Amino acid sequence: MVAIRSINVGKPAQVKHSGKEIATGIYKTPVSGPLHLSALNFAGDGQADLVHHGGADKAVCVYPFERYAYWERELGITLSFGAFGENLTTEGMLEDDICIGDTFRLGEAVVQVSQPRQPCFKLGVKHGVPELPLKVQQTGYTGYYFRVVQEGRVGPGDSLVLLERHPAGVTLSFANRIMHVDKENADGLKRILEVDVLSASWRETLTARLQRAEA
Repeated sequence: MVAIRSINVGKPAQVKHSGKEIATGIYKTPVSGPLHLSALNFAGDGQADLVHHGGADKAVCVYPFERYAYWERELGITLSFGAFGENLTTEGMLEDDICIGDTFRLGEAVVQVSQPRQPCFKLGVKHGVPELPLKVQQTGYTGYYFRVVQEGRVGPGDSLVLLERHPAGVTLSFANRIMHVDKENADGLKRILEVDVLSASWRETLTARLQRAEA
């Protein structure tokens, strides 16, 4: 079982960036009671850029609490739950530990790992550190996304309980390495693409990259 340290939600807000206003849903705050988790998000949550965020493959953004200590040292600040725009702050499950396609019970809901998280520039805007998204990517401390297999109520005191390991065994750490470091590794690309429940956006990106690598 994996502990849920915090459930965090927030609606899109307007913030200043480079002299203009942008809309972002990265500002999440903890809730004290249970929420309904639908196929698209937690009640009370929302995303501003629906092209790159949200949708069925990215219904729930997850970030491990264990990574907070590293970033507090790097940034010289104290972080609150939801600091990375995540809906779930977990304890007991890192990117090395789980695979794309692993399925969990979460309160009354059932969720499935769909892909690692790819932080956008708005994470840097939130913390005033423009290079933060790249740093997150380079460390591999990215967090990940769930799709919702079964809707239901989820509370801050609930746990993630593993129901099924995906047989392909492609860890999030491996997927991050192929996506961001070993980008032309055709065997690695094929291995990830063989995961039948890989998110549509990653499948599109990696398929195009494999075609270039094999050309």
